Amino acid sequence: MNQVFVRPEHCLGCRSCEIACAVQHSQSKTLFGAVLEEPRPQKRVFVEAAGSFRMPVVCRHCEDAPCLAACIAGCLYRDEKGFVRRKKERCIGCWSCIMACPFGVVTRDRHKQIAVKCDRCHKLEVPACVAACPTKALFLADVDAFPKERRKQLVLREAEGV
Repeated sequence: MNQVFVRPEHCLGCRSCEIACAVQHSQSKTLFGAVLEEPRPQKRVFVEAAGSFRMPVVCRHCEDAPCLAACIAGCLYRDEKGFVRRKKERCIGCWSCIMACPFGVVTRDRHKQIAVKCDRCHKLEVPACVAACPTKALFLADVDAFPKERRKQLVLREAEGV
């Protein structure tokens, strides 16, 4: 299964991922159209800062998803690809999923009073946030291949330092 991973050291804090996410979830699917929409489309990725350090925070679609377990209305479910998605018509606005998410990426739609979370842009081959990232701080990788690549990078860094 491919997952969105983050290279925090590459993030400039430009928020291109946030904008692309909001546009993708807009009615018009265009930046200029999205800006004029009421209510404004909501992002599902969040660039957070701590001092000079910036990092995009995205839904992990956890294997043991606390938000899914907390959903008392059956609004959240796992799709055939393994992603945690929602049936907005079933959401009752109890916010259990918001309280349960350890990453703080489940939010609420203030106008419709329903939960909002990343759907991994399930209709696109590459999520909008990943496609929009100019530095490739967000990237798509196989969950099983990612640790191997990290180990390889560690060895290469150590070899350069010798």
